[in-house]
Order: sequence, then C-alpha cells, then structure tokens
Amino acid sequence: MKSFTLIETLVAILVFTLAMGAVSGLILMAYRAQSYTWQQSIAIDEARRGIETMVKEIRKAKEGEDGSFPIELAGDKEFIFYSDIDKDRDTERVRYFLGTENSGTQIKECQTSIKGGSCSVSFSNFLKGSLKTAQIKVSVDGDLGQSTEYVEIFADGQKIDEICKTGCSDCPGTWQGTQTFDVTSQASDNTISFLADATSYVDPSCPHSMKAKFDFSFTEDISAFVHEFKKGIINPVGSPPTYSSDQEEISILTSYVRNVPPIFEYYDQNGNKILDYPARLKDTKLMRVYLVVNIDPNRPPQNFELESMVQLRNLKEE
Repeated sequence: MKSFTLIETLVAILVFTLAMGAVSGLILMAYRAQSYTWQQSIAIDEARRGIETMVKEIRKAKEGEDGSFPIELAGDKEFIFYSDIDKDRDTERVRYFLGTENSGTQIKECQTSIKGGSCSVSFSNFLKGSLKTAQIKVSVDGDLGQSTEYVEIFADGQKIDEICKTGCSDCPGTWQGTQTFDVTSQASDNTISFLADATSYVDPSCPHSMKAKFDFSFTEDISAFVHEFKKGIINPVGSPPTYSSDQEEISILTSYVRNVPPIFEYYDQNGNKILDYPARLKDTKLMRVYLVVNIDPNRPPQNFELESMVQLRNLKEE
C-alpha cells in the first residue's frame, strides 16, 4: 500500500485547513446575517408595539388634573399631552420624544403690593443644545375686576400682550387670565426676563395688589442619543394637583429610529396640515405618527416604516 509523503501530507493538511476556514467563515457570516435580521425584527416589533400604545393614549388625550389643555407641546419630534394611560382615573402628563430633542419646564412667581406696581422674573442657563421652541404661560391674580384694571406682560423689555382686560375678578385667590405666548426668538440666547406691570388702577385691596405666575417651557435640539425614541410619564401629585418635571419616569421604546421627516404631523378638523406652531396647540384634531426603524442603515434590509393616523376624540368639533 502506497503511503503519503511528507509534502503530500502537508498539502492535504493545508487544503483541509483552508476548507475548514472557508466553511467556518460561511457559518460565521450566516450567523451574523441571521443575528442582524433577528435584531432588526426585534427593533421593528418594539417600535410597532410602541406606536400602537402611543396611538391609543393620544386618542384619549384630555384636560390635565391641573386644568392644563390636552396638548402641551406639539413639536415635529416631540409631543406632550395629558391622558389617563393606566385607567386609574388620574390624568398623567405623557411625553413622546426622539433623543435629538429635549424639553423642559420652569415655573416662577412674583408679586407686588403697591398701587399700579410691577414685578419680574428671569430664566437662564436652561439650554444644553440649540433652542427649537419656547413658550411662556402667564397667569395673574389680584385687584383685576374692572376693565381699567389689567396687567401688561413684557418679554425682554418688549410688550407681548395684556391680561385681564376682560373676564377677571377682584382677588379670587386663584390664577386667572391665563395666556400662552411664543417667545422662541427672545429665549434663543439662553436667557429671558419677564415683567408683569399692573395699571395704575390696580390697588392693594387684596393681600397683594397683583401677583403673576410664569410657566416657561422649551424644546431644544441635542446631539446625544440621536436615535432613541423615548416616553416620559409624570403622575399628578398634591392638592391642588401638580406635575413636577423632576418626577418624570423615562423609558426607551426603541433605540433605532432614523427619522429625518417629522415623527408627528398635525391636522385641523378639515384635514389640512398645520404648520404654524401656536395653531398646532389649539386647532389639532387629527395627527399622523410616523417612525422609520433600522438598526444599521449601512446594511440591508432597508428602512422599515410605521405609520398611523389618530383622531383626538376629546378635541373633535361638535
């Protein structure tokens, strides 16, 4: 029987090693492809469950326990609203947002006890990124029962409106005349000041002549966690109930959202898309929710798109 020479044996070993290496490489490639496909399917399933839950919660948007309007913020990639999401008869503040955007709220009060007095507050160093939108919700209380008794509101020295020219009363002991204003341009430098100036007819007939509450909220563009789509929940506490931003519980719905187009789009009762921001808050009756999911855009399969339309039942026109 003929035996193998040393050279033949070495060649056979080399061929076997190369063959095994090729087979191992194919197995590894197949495993990686299967693993990637599996991870992609998990990400899509997470996003699908998230959008289904989100649509159900948005559909039931309602007034907050503190009297807040059902929609607090209506951004392209962030939406804040109030809804009883866990059916406990308490209305939660709910925030859906992409990691590229962040929002915050700060509240300050001031008061004056002199005839026709004024008071002021300031907000600064609230931004981590670049400002997208900023709003101020102003409420007042005091000797404001007559048409000549009202309060002028200024932002960075510029008058933005008058509160309580009509519809307010003397010393109710509760906030009244609430109005919301867009102050994005004034707040873009990371600081903004507000002044509440009562007319000369406002007397110190209450424990104060006038006091004002400034509820400042903003959204900003941040670069970290660019693809994480998150959900934040704040439960109401206290009596009267309030929503404290430092009590927000945040969870990640999916880490692979690739939206360049808006996640949220807003439509009025006639189905017309709303582009003007203040109108989004008061005129929205229908919303489009749209997510683009892909764990790695540089590899197939391509982007997976999820879309749903949702009607806000409590905001329908009668």
